[in-house]
Parts: sequence; C-alpha cells; structure tokens
Amino acid sequence: MSHNNGRLLSDNNATVIEYPRLFAHGSCMMKHIVFTLALLCAAPASAACYADYKAKRDDPLRLHYGVVELAEKNCKKAKAGDAISNRISKDGWTLLTVISVFDQSGLNAKKESAGDYFLRY
Repeated sequence: MSHNNGRLLSDNNATVIEYPRLFAHGSCMMKHIVFTLALLCAAPASAACYADYKAKRDDPLRLHYGVVELAEKNCKKAKAGDAISNRISKDGWTLLTVISVFDQSGLNAKKESAGDYFLRY
C-alpha cells in the first residue's frame, strides 16, 4: 500500500505562507474583529416607520386620512411632511397635516380608519 509521504511532484520548493500576527492565536485584534462582526450580524434590522396624515383635494372638496410607510431618514414628524406631500401630490392631494410618526406596533390600530388610504402611498 502506498502512502503519501513523498515530495510534491509539481513544486519541490513550496513556500510556507505565515499568517500575519493579526490572526495569531490569542490576538487581541482578532478578538476585536470577531466581536465586531458578531455585533453587526446580531443587530436588528432598522425598525419600520409609519406616519398618519390628513390630506385634501379641491373642486369638489374631498378629505382623507391615510397611513404611509416612511424611509428611516424621514422617520421624524418634521421630515415626514415632505415625503408624504411628494407622494400624494401625484394624485392631486395636498397634505394638511402629519398627525404622528410611529412604529409597527401602532400600525394595526390605524388600518380601519385609513381604509383605502392605508399604505396606499
């Protein structure tokens, strides 16, 4: 029975590659990298953000109450207005007011009131 104890046929001068000290056993830097990666992987996805608002359309006057999902960057009442206004204006609506900004936990309670305008825009 033959064993694999002989020299390499393709390269008799194989180079040994040493790992940098960064990856040495017990390296503080390596522990820091692993810990950071673990935190990044375990971090929750950004929470969903929603806003409810009132809007109007003229001639004839029509009003509606709606709920929209917002990007994280617009998840403040002051910034939500522009985002909502841009969306609803495409259908001729004018934003009257942003009532509140909230997370997923407040979403179902507003579904019935918003009716057709629940997450429409």
